[in-house]
Amino acid sequence: MDLYNWLKAGHVIFVVALMGGLLVYPRYKIHQLSSAPGEALFETMKDASHRLKNIILNPSLILVWVFGLGMVFVDWQRGGQIYLAGWFHAKFLLVLIISGLHGYFIGLGKKVDRVTGTVQAKTLRMMNEVPFLLLIGIAILVIVKPF
Repeated sequence: MDLYNWLKAGHVIFVVALMGGLLVYPRYKIHQLSSAPGEALFETMKDASHRLKNIILNPSLILVWVFGLGMVFVDWQRGGQIYLAGWFHAKFLLVLIISGLHGYFIGLGKKVDRVTGTVQAKTLRMMNEVPFLLLIGIAILVIVKPF
């Protein structure tokens, strides 16, 4: 058994879970905004987004980092220098942006839950596309390694 491949499998599994959650979470909040506090839809979407955050999003983000850093460490132990590659630096930057986006989405979600009126559905619709665009960039960097 190769530890690196096990770490890679875990990394990919939790990247998929994280990306799925980041694509769904804003949609839940858009539906929540389409109803008034106390209405069934508002409360259902509030509960669903809370569960998504606690069961999928937060644990997946943590495990993506754990498995990813584990791969870098195992590569380094074997004498590899993946951490010096230009494509890796670019990927790392995009991963930092995705991590920040996760926090931004959670912050917006809390504002929707508190009914501050400062979050617009249009903003959530536009932001909903960003994780997918970042994923495209990361996939190209990891598979093609353009530099």
